[in-house]
Amino acid sequence: AVVSTQSGHYGRGLENFYSQRVERHNKPEVEIRSSKEVLFTPLEICRNEKEKVLIEGSINSLRMSIAIKQADDIEKILCHKFMRFMMMRAENFFILRRKPIEGYDISFLITNYHTEQMYKHKLVDFVMEFMTEIDKEISEMKLCLNGRGRISAVEFLKNFN
Repeated sequence: AVVSTQSGHYGRGLENFYSQRVERHNKPEVEIRSSKEVLFTPLEICRNEKEKVLIEGSINSLRMSIAIKQADDIEKILCHKFMRFMMMRAENFFILRRKPIEGYDISFLITNYHTEQMYKHKLVDFVMEFMTEIDKEISEMKLCLNGRGRISAVEFLKNFN
């Protein structure tokens, strides 16, 4: 379902894999990291230092962490508030983690259960659509904020004329 750097493992798909330590448990190996042999080599794709995606895979799960472009303090605040809003509603997005990985703004966790219950191409489409739309959303919020600030300043300064 996703690109691979390690002999096609990501592309082959996620499979059911019980824990090697605890009998009859199936936890996302990319999260618990109990066995190095079931973890794949992480792949980091960077546009620049501030815009990057980290893809970490294992035999039964895939974690995608995204760092979103934040050019100034306003964009940092808007991004933080928007991501917090999204993560508070993580149960509605199924693959969204409540807390991102250190150094990233948002993380998705896709397990073998997600790929069994949902269409794989729709999962990929959702993540790709999210990545393309998030910059546009933050830019629109910044424009609205600047517009509202301009209107407030004009109204405030009318009192001094």
